[in-house]
Amino acid sequence: MAIQQKLHTKLVQKLILTPSLQQAIKLLPMSTLELGELLTQEMVENPLLEEMPAEDLQADAAVATEKPEEPPKEQKADAWDDQDYEYFFGDYLDDGYRPRAPQEVKELPPIENTLSTSTSLADHLLWQLSIKSDDEVTRGIGTAIIGNLDDDGYLVASVDEIAAMGGWAPDEVERVLRLVQSFDPIGVAARDLQECLWLQIRHLGLEGTPTERIVTEHLRLLQNHQVPELARKLGVGLEELKQHIAVIQHLDPKPGSRYNRPQSQYVTPDVTVVKVEDEYVVVLNEEGLPQLRISPAYRRLLDKGADNSDETRAYVKDKFRSALWLIKSVEQRQKTIYKVARSIVNFQRDFLDHGIEHLRPLVLRDVANDIGMHESTVSRVVTNKYMHTPQGVFEMKFFFHSGISSSYGESVSSVTIKQRIRKIIESEDPHKPLSDSKIVGLLQKEGLVLARRTIAKYREELKIPTSNQRKVLY
Repeated sequence: MAIQQKLHTKLVQKLILTPSLQQAIKLLPMSTLELGELLTQEMVENPLLEEMPAEDLQADAAVATEKPEEPPKEQKADAWDDQDYEYFFGDYLDDGYRPRAPQEVKELPPIENTLSTSTSLADHLLWQLSIKSDDEVTRGIGTAIIGNLDDDGYLVASVDEIAAMGGWAPDEVERVLRLVQSFDPIGVAARDLQECLWLQIRHLGLEGTPTERIVTEHLRLLQNHQVPELARKLGVGLEELKQHIAVIQHLDPKPGSRYNRPQSQYVTPDVTVVKVEDEYVVVLNEEGLPQLRISPAYRRLLDKGADNSDETRAYVKDKFRSALWLIKSVEQRQKTIYKVARSIVNFQRDFLDHGIEHLRPLVLRDVANDIGMHESTVSRVVTNKYMHTPQGVFEMKFFFHSGISSSYGESVSSVTIKQRIRKIIESEDPHKPLSDSKIVGLLQKEGLVLARRTIAKYREELKIPTSNQRKVLY
């Protein structure tokens, strides 16, 4: 069979993402801080992009309008010149884009008043190790032990694993481990909760007491609040047992946490919702975003009267298109965020007026249908975005929750149900805590029909222990 070349046509339907669409999709999930960094980087790479100070916008616009017209010159035909790009992109070709009124510059506190340093658990233990011993082997093993402690101060590596790190003998590692366990805070470098509590009891001089026996032999009974059984096994009365339990309750199960406190994370809201009279107004936060414009100096290189080489004009054209795509994508991003935020405010009006108990169920499809966009677009918009409302600052994803139908025909948000469960548990008798089944009964009286396993699931998500573990012993 002979090989032949043939030319034929066929009709194919494809979805092709243009560069401008790809860029718009890329900008949507970015936070305001990330977008500001991207725009700054783009201004460095694209000479046609520049930032215009807000106070100079009007002055520069006046200078641009007074620019004298140059007489036309004969030049080679160029397809670019046939395009009236000023007609299509006139809003982006002036000296500034999205003009804003000059804002008052707030005086910030000195930097030395805002920075603080804290000693970590590892630094605190290494300092004690350097004081306690100057032996190189001891310091090497001690450093390895300290390096294998988690944030709560527990040792996460076995003695054999540490010994294998430096070729040390397991007995030497055990010796240094006992040394590190004597450091402050007491209980550090323990391998489990039982050893952690025992180290603290030993430090208090309570060895050989029922307190030590509770920790070393009957800790499970104590965790399950089986007080009568615990008293029987120890052979002590309930009143005496309460004293020993009180000592254990004052011990620190996470001795390293005081040196590894989570640092506060500050967020800048992307959207602010302000109530003006009886209406809520959505305001986009554009603070920190550079005001972009097309550089007038480089734009003149594309004028018909400019005498430039073909290579120069081709380079400027490419950068010109990239700059316009970016400016238009940023504007489209801001408009989309505004639409989504406006829709959320319309759906969650009761929440803004009365609080979290009135948060209504909402899914991405509801907002997407409301603003005429796809769910994936709404999902990208609410990613890494925060909204400042009269009820506080919330991530935009917070407003999207599934709902449960009540017996009154209304749909109640799962967040509202969790809040109700929390309040029920907070108001219970600590000596007789409510079981999940009793909470189900209380919610049924309010018209909320839920299964017991659903209550247990919500309680675990709220990090609330079981009724047996919440019970106060005395």
